[in-house]
Amino acid sequence: MTPKRLQFSSALALGILLLVTMAFESAEAHMAMLYPPPRGGYGTKEFNWKIHEFIGYKGFKYPCGGYKKGPNTHMKAGQLIPVRFWTTELTKTDKLPTKKVPEARHGGGMCEFSLSNDGGKSFHVIAAYTKTCPDVMYEWPVRIPDNVPSCNNPGKCLFAWSWTAALIPQFYHNCADVTIAGSKDGKMPKKTIQLYDFAGHKKGVTFPGDGHSHDHGPGPIPAEVRIASSRKSL
Repeated sequence: MTPKRLQFSSALALGILLLVTMAFESAEAHMAMLYPPPRGGYGTKEFNWKIHEFIGYKGFKYPCGGYKKGPNTHMKAGQLIPVRFWTTELTKTDKLPTKKVPEARHGGGMCEFSLSNDGGKSFHVIAAYTKTCPDVMYEWPVRIPDNVPSCNNPGKCLFAWSWTAALIPQFYHNCADVTIAGSKDGKMPKKTIQLYDFAGHKKGVTFPGDGHSHDHGPGPIPAEVRIASSRKSL
């Protein structure tokens, strides 16, 4: 084989490998919030298979993936929310899986949980899990602060999960429509979510993770569980 043909063959093989890799990456099961049920989420009437994709993927928009209002979940100040995650390989969702479920966790990263009372113009952080989040094998408890205000405006009140991955610079964002029975003189937390890796924001950002890319990790860090589930005010 001549050097030119060898070079062409090598380039062709590399191109095919890249195409196969890209096809696998786009088809593999990323992560999405399962509970509280998000807009476009699994098990809802509005379910869309793209719910597990990252912001910026084929028009997947911020905030909330661009989905319209979904099912409502009622919450109240002081309530502990057992957040759960979903991947396309998870078909039985009535309880936590007892066997290994393939999930593209991208090594974990930074998960923030937040509330919005303005339809997604701003998201105020109420809890965070680092390194080991997300993971479908576990519940991630998040307490609604005692001092948040009530919110009863359909489509304006949101409970959101955002994730900046560890092994690849991608940002995920799901929103659940909620109503909240809160404090009469309540205020939203001052801290807002971190936004990375999509148009208009800093790109190439990752956070430390647990190194488990396509397998379940060690679960929520106990110290973070204590903070996320017991913090009464922000």
